[in-house]
Amino acid sequence: MSRRSLQASTEGIKKAQAALIRNSLTQQALAEELSISRQPVSKFFQGKAVDRYIFGTICEKLGLEWDEIASFCSLPDVDDAASTSQIESLVQKAREKIHDSIQRRCGIIRVLDKEQPISLDSIYIDINILERVTGRRRLSITELLQTCCHTENCERIDLGNIDQERVPALEVVERYNKLMIWGKPGSGKTTFLKWVATQCNIGQFLCNTVPIFITLKDFAQTRGQPSLSDYITAQFEECGVVEHQVVQTLLSQGRSLLLLDGLDEVKQADLNWVLQEIRAVSTRFCANSIVITCRIAALEYSFEEFTEVEVADFDDQQIANFVAKWFQGQDTVEAERFVQKLQVQHQPLKELATNPLLLSLLCLVFEEKADFPTHCSQLYKEGLDLLLKKWDAKRGIERNQVYKQLFRQRKEDLLSQIAWTTFERGEYFFKQNAFEQGIYHYIHTLPEGSTFLKTLQVDSEDILKSIEAQHGLLVERARGVYSFSHIIFQKYFAARKIVTSPPHHAEEAFKNLVCHMSEKCWREVFLLVVEMLPNPDELLQLMKRQLDSLLAGDEKEYENAKKLLIALQAFTSEAPHTYSHH
Repeated sequence: MSRRSLQASTEGIKKAQAALIRNSLTQQALAEELSISRQPVSKFFQGKAVDRYIFGTICEKLGLEWDEIASFCSLPDVDDAASTSQIESLVQKAREKIHDSIQRRCGIIRVLDKEQPISLDSIYIDINILERVTGRRRLSITELLQTCCHTENCERIDLGNIDQERVPALEVVERYNKLMIWGKPGSGKTTFLKWVATQCNIGQFLCNTVPIFITLKDFAQTRGQPSLSDYITAQFEECGVVEHQVVQTLLSQGRSLLLLDGLDEVKQADLNWVLQEIRAVSTRFCANSIVITCRIAALEYSFEEFTEVEVADFDDQQIANFVAKWFQGQDTVEAERFVQKLQVQHQPLKELATNPLLLSLLCLVFEEKADFPTHCSQLYKEGLDLLLKKWDAKRGIERNQVYKQLFRQRKEDLLSQIAWTTFERGEYFFKQNAFEQGIYHYIHTLPEGSTFLKTLQVDSEDILKSIEAQHGLLVERARGVYSFSHIIFQKYFAARKIVTSPPHHAEEAFKNLVCHMSEKCWREVFLLVVEMLPNPDELLQLMKRQLDSLLAGDEKEYENAKKLLIALQAFTSEAPHTYSHH
């Protein structure tokens, strides 16, 4: 049988005596406030056995955690067969109590603009994990290019190609007791954590533990800022587990699976407190499995005892599986057509499909139109809208923007400037310091630059990290080496730089662009520019003149430029593919 009494340890008595003084109480006054006799209070301070309930009440009144005050020898003996049996029974009863709550909170998700929420298992695809965070690798730009280039002239670049083994995510959670999962925006971190909760809940994963799913943003916003252990207890109370001792036993015996989602979503003002609470719980209840999710680059803090890993991009098989689930119940031919068109006709879209959030957008568009749009700039823009603003807004997340005075257009202008500069130099990867210099230069050329600098005390590194963490449009591919998340976004922003040039600089911008018309890697930039321009005639005329000048030169360059011009002329003669998605 488990013991019905507890006794204070020597250290616990010292803490209790200090708390008594801190609360301006005597033992007699404490007894009176608790409406109990003086005897158990006296025994408590003498380190003698006291009824469990009274022991807990005294600790609560003094603002102490009972398990920090109790002597180790007075806690339940888990080696005792009866105690082990009781704990198993406790776990199963707690699982039964919280089952419906976990399924309600984690078993259903909302996908972008779909009218109705959907069940998690109807769309979830197993994700993979990289056991080494990519941004911490020590690789040179040359080494990264060797991994990412698929042709001799770098005509096709796969920025996300990682020379690292992918491990099933559930396997990683099972392997590591304390786990920090980093991931890019829209990479599926929250969805995965909810999947873990539901799988544990139905007995398919770590079935001898009790799943506890906590959205850290909600915890941080709780009135009165309770301790994390109190917040967990309150969650159990809502499910009908009203005995505080039950929750404490589950935690102290390591029988909970604590899932803490969205550390990056906590406001800066609350962050230190939340970190302190997580650290306290992971230290006090060290036997429990704890998994935390956070966006890459969102913060530099690290928990000493936690293994840090990263969510891997979707591979071809995961994309196909996701699409099959999306169109399940509809015409199965649609899913096959989607994948085929992605593989054969739409390589840039396939690149976007490696991100689950952007893949969801592609599925929505294809579902609505039964095809991908011929003119893709609007689709790229919608993908960027998701990453720049809508994804956080849909989930009610306000982020601490060190560059919040850079409103939306300024952010896009900054990214356009960087994209054009790097792409014109043939750079897909760039050093952090060069990137920061570009940010610094852009900020200092703003008309309101001086005011902006005074109010923000701008730090180029902070802006870089914010773009990476909040939008995922820039990614640290190795230590101090960055790229755009998808090369098509680099090309889109480079094209935008041309299209948004002031009228008095338009001709110069067109001439700079036309210089590259014989280079195959610029084809998509030209297509995007022509598509986005209200009237591309001036650009096409410049291209014709450039083509004539190439006639006497290199035959291959001439043929490349000629093919591009013919394609653009055909492109502009087509009726625009009406694409809109609301």
